[in-house]
Amino acid sequence: MQIYRHLSELPPPGAPVVATIGNFDGVHLGHRFVIAEVIERARFLGGTSFAITFDPHPARVLRPETPIRLLTPRQRKLELLAETGLDATLVLPFTQELCHTCARDFATNTLVEGVHITEIHEGDNFRFGYHAEADIHSLAELGRELGFQTVAYAPRTVRGGPVSSSRIRALLEIGNVSAARALLGRPFSIDSSPAHGRGYGTRYTVPTINLAPYAELLPQDGVYITTLRVDDGPDAQTFEAVTNVGNRPTFGADSFAVESHLLNFHPIQLSEQTPLRLSFLQRLRGEQRFPSPETLLAQIRQDVLRARRYFDLCRAMQVEF
Repeated sequence: MQIYRHLSELPPPGAPVVATIGNFDGVHLGHRFVIAEVIERARFLGGTSFAITFDPHPARVLRPETPIRLLTPRQRKLELLAETGLDATLVLPFTQELCHTCARDFATNTLVEGVHITEIHEGDNFRFGYHAEADIHSLAELGRELGFQTVAYAPRTVRGGPVSSSRIRALLEIGNVSAARALLGRPFSIDSSPAHGRGYGTRYTVPTINLAPYAELLPQDGVYITTLRVDDGPDAQTFEAVTNVGNRPTFGADSFAVESHLLNFHPIQLSEQTPLRLSFLQRLRGEQRFPSPETLLAQIRQDVLRARRYFDLCRAMQVEF
């Protein structure tokens, strides 16, 4: 997938361009449905399939006092968009100037004169322009005037509700990673690296890995069945794990940590720069204070037993983790 970061980088007009605009946080099933339609239509027309997105997320510019935590940081979002089969993505800097651009100017300058769109595909709740002044009907009217076609889609629904980034975010904030997975179409995951100062060397022999501080969205504090992928190259290995997200209150610690206990562990090459991907599969319990380290250890054994049963059942039923 070709990535452009400014309108000036775009190629001159040529084959038809079929596009969709969005923040695409999470690249969830709703996004993927529209993107699949864009790709199919572009192939039919012999043209280019295109996504237009923004960086930073507009909410961080419009409401800096309440910063949003992302489901997918920029690099992960671009990876997921590339996996859909899109030909290109334009990442527009979301500046105050763009924020104050009216709908007509955006359609004229960005969509028509910049991207040279033939068709634009959006959910029917799409809004754009200064103060979200314009909706999907306004976009269709501008298209008729400026020479492009607008295709609108009803929201996708899963488990009795719409598929949206805000709904997924709300599910993760209460720890419901299973329901979030159903809307994402994959397990919710975070990309990180081992925490600094934990004694990670070239040969790591302890089955517990602490992740470096993570600035974006994490599930609610608690204990989860997870997988942890170590490295992202040809030597990548994925371990089954039980992960604690929180402050470890039994020991009176006040430092937040994401700590994964690897179930099928064997010694591995690991440094503080090794890429890690932690995927959340199921919540086991909330975080709690235990009366003693011994009772905590007994609970951890139960958590590990439940996790092993989960993975064994998935394998027996030939279900993906």
